[in-house]
Amino acid sequence: MSEEREHKTFEGAMEELQNVVEKLEEGNVPLEEAIEMFKDGMELSKYCHERLQKVEAQMDQILNEDGEIEVLTIEGEKSE
Repeated sequence: MSEEREHKTFEGAMEELQNVVEKLEEGNVPLEEAIEMFKDGMELSKYCHERLQKVEAQMDQILNEDGEIEVLTIEGEKSE
């Protein structure tokens, strides 16, 4: 992944991915360019997925009133 993309925001990456998808869906892209765009789209998708996983891991832990870390389930219930 390029250094430029490593510093991209999640929102910026999603917008770029959406643009790639829209251009590919139009179907007016030469084959060689479409392949490169597809590769870029896959890199963007992977980047966004990794960012979401990182945020999810951070959100799994919150501080309770005692300052201890609690791991929560998706439903918001404490896991044991």
